Amino acid sequence: MIDISKLKCLGIFAGGVLFGTAGVKLLSSKDAKKVYTSCTAAALRAKDCVMKTATTVQENAEDILAEAKLINEERAAREAASVQEDADTVQTEEE
Repeated sequence: MIDISKLKCLGIFAGGVLFGTAGVKLLSSKDAKKVYTSCTAAALRAKDCVMKTATTVQENAEDILAEAKLINEERAAREAASVQEDADTVQTEEE
């Protein structure tokens, strides 16, 4: 005698095979390929947009870094001049 659970498992297996076969047919159809092509084209356009934005951000970051280095160099020069003036003042007071 055939057990009910074995028939149930056999039915699930047969349903899976049928669903898988139908899925493969559906995924390899011409309409599905058109959808894949459209999605791939959209992804490539998005990639181009992201790359342009990343390039712009990188260029701006380089500009900011250069300006920050310039500001620090000017500040260091002012501080060095201030220290020199203070040293000259102290030296003239001692004389």
